[in-house]
Formats: sequence, structure tokens, C-alpha cells
Amino acid sequence: MKLAHRLGIAILAIVAAAGWCGWRLTRPYQAFGAETFVEFPRGTGSRALAAALAQAGVIRSRWDFLLARALSPSRVLRAGEYRFTRPASPLDVFDRIARGDSFYYALVVPEGRNMFDIAAAAANLGLFTAPKFLDAARDPALIRDLDPDAPTLEGYLFPSTYHVGRHTTPAALCRIMTARFRDAWSKLGGAASVHRTVTLASLVEKESKLPDERPRVAAVFVNRLRLGMTLDCDPSTIYAALVEARYSGAIHRSDLESGNPYNTYRHPGLPPGPIANPGLDAIRAVLAPADTDALYFVLRPDGSGAHQFSSNMAAHQAAVALYRRAKKK
Repeated sequence: MKLAHRLGIAILAIVAAAGWCGWRLTRPYQAFGAETFVEFPRGTGSRALAAALAQAGVIRSRWDFLLARALSPSRVLRAGEYRFTRPASPLDVFDRIARGDSFYYALVVPEGRNMFDIAAAAANLGLFTAPKFLDAARDPALIRDLDPDAPTLEGYLFPSTYHVGRHTTPAALCRIMTARFRDAWSKLGGAASVHRTVTLASLVEKESKLPDERPRVAAVFVNRLRLGMTLDCDPSTIYAALVEARYSGAIHRSDLESGNPYNTYRHPGLPPGPIANPGLDAIRAVLAPADTDALYFVLRPDGSGAHQFSSNMAAHQAAVALYRRAKKK
């Protein structure tokens, strides 16, 4: 009887302890305060991690986290910075870190965005101010070995979605983006001039949004360059105004007459450098332009985004007149 009594007490004690542990591990920490960030460098051990969480007020005690750890000893705890915004149980906290559900900003850079657009996007996320990013992007040192003539990093801030942390600096972001460009360029395997290709691709990217048209747009620019004609590219005129901090959202006659070297209405040949950051399709279009003698293009009035291509001025003027009549309706 005594043995059975003792065994019963032991079982009750085990059940009670298990229940207490379960309650402790699954109950959100109600004393959690405001939003907090906790960062764990690579190689941080479970004890140090538990202590940091407790000190930050994410969990009640480091022992709670260590108990959760004891229940899943084989799971890998992943380094990173974690944001906590509401009360969570020790098991939930442990599971998040084991999943690697760390905090990052998603900086989306679509094809054709320029460094001014990227600066504004980073500022909107709260990463850093736009002027700080522009200061870093205006230094071409990161790309100088590929393009000795690059005036800035424009064109080499490769379009993609970047996951960056709160402590990412403008210089670090530029390194990440130019590294992405280097990888893309190396995979193309071309022997063409990087400067000429990317500069021309930036014009193609800005002038045409339809992938199947880009080789034809590239061919128009190549044909005009061969004949010594000005490129007459509106986006380059806009970029000239952006560089001089005078762009008002529309192109004015003063923009077309500007002496800025990016104004391709006044200066024949390519601008000093890219006017945006082209994607792979635009770069490929420049490396393999279409076989056409077209020298002009203008938007079609049907709203499709497609262009009417012409090989002589008379045909181009007729296409322009058709477009303008449709716009007035």
C-alpha cells in the first residue's frame, strides 16, 4: 500500500509538473512592453540567446526559453535580427528563431528605376535618408574596374527585391546591388563594352515596356548612333533635369534646350552614362538588336503601349500626327 501510495504521489507530481511546464511554455508573456528588436550574431549559444530575450522583456525568464530548447534539442537556432511586437509564449519565440523568421526590409527595385527612385524607396522604408543613398550612389568606385568611364553607379544598381536589415548602410546596399549586376553580367558572357551596353540598355528600358519591342528600339538607337544623329530620347532629358534637381514632372522646352550632357536632343551620341538601371531583357536587346533600318518610333494611339516604327521622316511625322489627333479626342 505504501509503495502504491508513493507511486501515486510521484505520478501526480509528474503530471502537475508537466502541466505547469506546459502552461508556462504556452502562455504569452503578459508583461511584454513595446516593440523591441533582438539581434543574434552567428554562433550565439542557447544560453546567451535566452538571456538576451529575457533582458529585452520578450520572455519572463531565460529558463522558459531553455526549457523550450530542451524539448527540441535538435532544431537549429538561426542568427539574425528579430522584431517582437506583441506578447508571445516561449514556445512561439523559440519556433520563430528556429524557423529563421527574422526581420528585414523588402526593398523592391523594378527594372528602369534610377538612383533617385531607389533613394526615395529606401527613405520610405525608413532605411536611411535619400541624400545619404545618393551620396553613396554617386561614387562609381564599386564598378570602376568594369566601367572606368562610369560617372556614378547608375545602371549598375541591379533591379531586384533586396532583403536588408535595419543596420544596412547606403554603401553596403550599393555593394549588394552592384554585386547582383556583376553576377548577371557574367552570366550573359558577352565581350561588349559594359559602359556602352548598359548606357544604351537604360535608354531602351525607359522607352519601351513591351519585351518583344526592345530589340527594335535598341536597333533604332544603334542606327541613329551609326549615322551621327541625335538620339532624341525624352527619358534622357528628364534625367538631365533630375541631375540638376529641376524636374517638375513634365518636359518643358527649356529641358529640350538644356546644355546638360544627358540631354540627347542637344548632344549626339550616348549620354555620359546610364539614365536608369536596366533589366536583363533590355541588356539582351542591346547585345542583339533587331535587323531593321528604322530610325524613329512613336507610341501608337491604341493604348497598347506599342510603338509605330518608321525608317524616314515623312512616315514618322504621319505617325506622330496620328498619335496627336488621337490624344485630342
